[in-house]
Amino acid sequence: MVNLEWYRTFKAIYQYGTLTRAAQELMISQPNMSIQLASLESYIGQQLFVRLPRKMMPTEYGKQLYTQIVESIDNLERVETEFKRTVLNKAPSIRLGTPAEIFNDYLAEHVGNQKDLHLTVEYGLADTLTEKIISHDLDIAIITRQNKSADNLTYEALFTESFMIVCNPAMNTTDFDVCAEKNNIEDIEKWLKAQKWIAYSTDLALIRRFWRENFKKRPMLKLHATIPDNDAILRAVGNSDALAASSDLIAGKALEEGLVKILWKGNIPATNTLYLAYNKDKIQPQYVEKVRTFIKTYINTTE
Repeated sequence: MVNLEWYRTFKAIYQYGTLTRAAQELMISQPNMSIQLASLESYIGQQLFVRLPRKMMPTEYGKQLYTQIVESIDNLERVETEFKRTVLNKAPSIRLGTPAEIFNDYLAEHVGNQKDLHLTVEYGLADTLTEKIISHDLDIAIITRQNKSADNLTYEALFTESFMIVCNPAMNTTDFDVCAEKNNIEDIEKWLKAQKWIAYSTDLALIRRFWRENFKKRPMLKLHATIPDNDAILRAVGNSDALAASSDLIAGKALEEGLVKILWKGNIPATNTLYLAYNKDKIQPQYVEKVRTFIKTYINTTE
């Protein structure tokens, strides 16, 4: 089988006229260059140069071969040069997993400004994202809880979010405000239980966490709707008389824009830590640092 390096050697000798100069340009030894030229001549069965004392003179067959292959070899060398330049100057794409609302609300608008950070983003919940890191389908992820069985993963604490109950800013909450001012836990719970609620799923995960901290029991609520999108839940609450449990991180933008308001933060803080999860043996430290810096630069609502 023909070796493409033989053709590059032939082209260099043809262009520079001597083995010495051609060897210098290709940065290989002159003996190796002579071997490659001899191999090409043996392969095609024709002499390509006449060896003169100080010059390599192409034969007629050598001239014909040069005309036929020079454009292809030049194109190949241009591709090789461009590829090397791209690899040296471009950071690899990092596969980042994240809850959709966190990325959409805080990070998406800044992705285009990250010249040295190239992301392939995938949305998902904690369990799904963790499994994808373990299976090497993701490099790194923002995780809302640790998986204790995944002992090969590193979890770096990023933020602590605080949960709260939110409502429509125009909702009449006078009766609740009176209960809250008196700190009458029984009346507070009674009022909340009488309201309509919108949740992420029927297991009431966020509501349950908040409820157990403040009422020491599971919630028994009127579930008006389940919507598997926290941003959509906030829009629904902001245009109705329903309530929802959210956090200062999830609802940060909606609170800023006045789409919803905080009804009650509870007497006992219900919190959750978000982590940056990755397998340190599968991702280089400098790429972890790039992702970490990007996230912490634009997510700061929990401070």
